[in-house]
Amino acid sequence: MRTGRPKATLTISSDKRTHLLAITRSRSLSAALTLRAKIVLACEREPSNDVVATRLGVGPHTIGN
Repeated sequence: MRTGRPKATLTISSDKRTHLLAITRSRSLSAALTLRAKIVLACEREPSNDVVATRLGVGPHTIGN
């Protein structure tokens, strides 16, 4: 049995997805900003925040809050 509130579906427009991908590839932006962009993109693809956290090597509270 799953506890907690269900994850809302995240849909990103193609323009915003392109912009987020550019951020993830940037070498001049901060690591924190590139990680945020990766998190947003991963949350669109993955059904679970735990999977996103594991895949990106961050804690579940970084993703779920």
